[in-house]
Amino acid sequence: MSLAVGVLPNSTNNMGFDENKKDEEKKGISGATTADEVNETEEKLNRQMSEASLNGSEEEEEEEDEERKIELGPQCTLKEQLEKDKEDESLRRWKEQLLGSVDMNSVGETLESDVKILSLSIHSPGRDEILLPIPEGNPKGLWFTLKENTRYSLEFSFKVSNNIVSGLKYANTVWKTGVKVDSTKAMLGTFSPQAEPYKHEMPEETTPSGMFARGSYSAKTKFLDDDNKCHLEINYTFDIRKDWAST
Repeated sequence: MSLAVGVLPNSTNNMGFDENKKDEEKKGISGATTADEVNETEEKLNRQMSEASLNGSEEEEEEEDEERKIELGPQCTLKEQLEKDKEDESLRRWKEQLLGSVDMNSVGETLESDVKILSLSIHSPGRDEILLPIPEGNPKGLWFTLKENTRYSLEFSFKVSNNIVSGLKYANTVWKTGVKVDSTKAMLGTFSPQAEPYKHEMPEETTPSGMFARGSYSAKTKFLDDDNKCHLEINYTFDIRKDWAST
């Protein structure tokens, strides 16, 4: 997906794979005597290679994050933020608008913001919403299936507590057969703490199609803020197939 958990490339090409190379790999699978056996063996190999690529790319991504890290000033509590620049009327109104109906008695003395990603929803025209609660740890096995050549969008639900989270952003990387096929980054914005969850929907995209696009993918999704604090990192696998998974 340039899965924000993200999304796959917005195209119907072969996602960077060479047809001749794919044919040679298929011929080299030993013990596969039928098309079904070839497909089953390839799916297992693809999933293993994609999952292995998650670990192999971690150091590279960490180095990139360090290079882009922004040096920010000292953090302040909400009460301290409100006390600053009180003589600036426009700035005071902006702060009040940003904070809304925050209960200062419960969050005003806390430095660190707390962002909890609650769920991922997948929307596709003509279909019911697919709601996926964010598990503790990584999802076990296949997390979801998408239909090829289908329009869809991702929506995240999250809750902000304690303090303002500044520059919350989404980063997602997708692999297939050990090859990175997509990398997406998106700025979600700055959010004040509130009792009700926020919802953010990603732009609509279209899954790729064709025999080279179908199969198993692995992905890593992160939510970080301007302080480079990671509020969620989740690794998962998903499939693109000829049709939606049966419910």
